[in-house]
Amino acid sequence: MDENWTLMKQGLSKTPSEAKWLNKTLDVGSVVGVDPYLLEAEGWRDFARELHGGGHSIIPVPENLIDLLWDDRPLRPAKPVVPLEIKYTGLSLTEKVKHLREDLVEENASMIVITALDEVAYLYNLRGSDIAYNPVFFSYASVTENEAFIFINESQLTSAAREALQDEEIKVIIRPYEDFAKFIDDQLPLQAGKVWVSNHASHAVTQMVPEEKRVLKVSPVALKKAIKNCAEIKGMELCHIRDAAALCRYFSWLEKEAPKGTQTEISGADQLQKYRSELDDFVGLSFSTISSVGPNASVIHYTPTPETDRHITTDEVYLCDSGGQYKDGTTDVTRTLHFGTPTKFMQECYTRVLKGLISVATCTFPTKIKGNCLDSLARKSLWDVGLDYGHGTGHGIGMYLNVHEGPMGISWRSYPDDPGLQEGMFLSDEPGYYEDGKFGIRIENIVRIVKAETPHNHQDRGFLTFKTVTLVPIQTKLIYPSMMTANEIEWLNSYHAECREKVGELLLLQGHKEAYDWLVRETVPIG
Repeated sequence: MDENWTLMKQGLSKTPSEAKWLNKTLDVGSVVGVDPYLLEAEGWRDFARELHGGGHSIIPVPENLIDLLWDDRPLRPAKPVVPLEIKYTGLSLTEKVKHLREDLVEENASMIVITALDEVAYLYNLRGSDIAYNPVFFSYASVTENEAFIFINESQLTSAAREALQDEEIKVIIRPYEDFAKFIDDQLPLQAGKVWVSNHASHAVTQMVPEEKRVLKVSPVALKKAIKNCAEIKGMELCHIRDAAALCRYFSWLEKEAPKGTQTEISGADQLQKYRSELDDFVGLSFSTISSVGPNASVIHYTPTPETDRHITTDEVYLCDSGGQYKDGTTDVTRTLHFGTPTKFMQECYTRVLKGLISVATCTFPTKIKGNCLDSLARKSLWDVGLDYGHGTGHGIGMYLNVHEGPMGISWRSYPDDPGLQEGMFLSDEPGYYEDGKFGIRIENIVRIVKAETPHNHQDRGFLTFKTVTLVPIQTKLIYPSMMTANEIEWLNSYHAECREKVGELLLLQGHKEAYDWLVRETVPIG
């Protein structure tokens, strides 16, 4: 941006909301136009309320003004859409649609409108690549009591995808993407029950259904997608073992390269992608690799560029947050390493971050407790000495879908749609600490929610805990063992033994003896 602009980053405590800024800037009685397709229903409602409080009004502008000016705008991506086999999905399209119809009956609805791209992909067992790193495609969907529809650029559907949409009892009707609005208008008179629209659908889509006819709440597909079935659980666990093997190869290679000082954040990320690409069922990355050195590591969502690219050496902390998309799952893992001699303050911070990770990983909690109730467990060791971090502790993760997946999460912020933590969900556990302009530390594992064995069961509620599925060594060089409890040390040693057993076996099978030797060294018990 040039000097005519001022950047105000949303979400920071000092940054006003758009509505507050407009209320302060505009003359009283102003009218604010908004593209109704670019603001979700609840966001529109809150935006309108704030503007009205400031004496202004909001109106929809159906034809986007930027589109009118953008003569050379690239075409929307229309990449091939392919089916995902049932050995990965665990449930057929017919089974998923039947379950969805059961949800509709409970809500006295006879039709649902699905606008979230990952929900369409999940429901119909399809995957695409219209959006970088996310295996989704531009589409809408709708299911009624008797029919199922998909709205998509038909040329994207491969012959296998077309065939898959004709599954057993359910024959999905394929309609052009542009027909979606007209379809809803045509269907309304035919529906005896209500029409379910997600509260995260755009204001434009929401307004297509009259309020008295509308059920506006979180989509049932979102929760179905978040609770993994047996096949999805198996796939997620297996792909994390393969992914860990690639990371062990990478960190083993990097440990030798760092003293030379010839590798950079970008070349390192490229090497890691190469190792991942050699794995079975690899499709692509799940996000742009955060390969960061020293002060760059203190930028939480840093992406290396040619202008910022730093060399990986033995002098600074190296933070690598990366993930892969595999047909049987999605991974997201962060490790922080030092290839030289870390400072005592780095070690203290790292140990406190690790204590937070272990605190979450080992906690026991009641079924359906909200995720934000666990957030302070990850922060306590940092809070004890006046430290903290500025991001959430955990997010849901998809099964070969979006790396960030709702509706649940672990954060100091509440998740308004959080249905409560339930068995079969997968989340990240990722506390951190960032010293601006100096270094950054984050340790991130993916964890699966499993039943907990407890001596009591208050009011027959049922209790849960986490099982860690990420299996990459946590660098012990950065740890102060004296700061850890006996139980924490036992957890770490047990975790490293599992890493050595499961990932080591695969590395030897793949013929990567050097990476295996590195894994053995990095998993020596501490005490």
